[in-house]
Amino acid sequence: MIKILFICHGNICRSVSAQYIFENLVYQSGLDRPFLVDSAATSREEIGSPIYPPMERALRRLSVPVGTHRARQLRREDYDQYDLLIGMDEENVYYMRRILGDDPDHKVHFLMEYTDRPDAKIEDPWYTRNFDLCASEITEGCRGLLEALRTVRP
Repeated sequence: MIKILFICHGNICRSVSAQYIFENLVYQSGLDRPFLVDSAATSREEIGSPIYPPMERALRRLSVPVGTHRARQLRREDYDQYDLLIGMDEENVYYMRRILGDDPDHKVHFLMEYTDRPDAKIEDPWYTRNFDLCASEITEGCRGLLEALRTVRP
């Protein structure tokens, strides 16, 4: 089983969207490989909140099923429980490293590393208000991640 944790600032836009998009891509691909996918926040601001409604609408426009996830904060023990911890931008990764400590197993990555634009970052739509662009970029990153994981032995 491959365990992936997507992380952003509040866990109500980007990371939860990555969780739902990745789960949907796995389902659509018909892979029989088991994945455990979840998401978390680096901040405590939105703990317990559901996906932000404009982000949910962007996902629904892409026909991505939306579940009942509630925002939670990243914990130090998540490092040992997940194979990959995927951030969306530099600020996310900075705070991920503050919470998690060292990354001796090289589990911390940016989502866009798995695309042909590895230096791109996914901006927070809370501020940009561009939820459709965000969903599109997350889909691109998740497709690349899934493709990269197809070659990894279980």
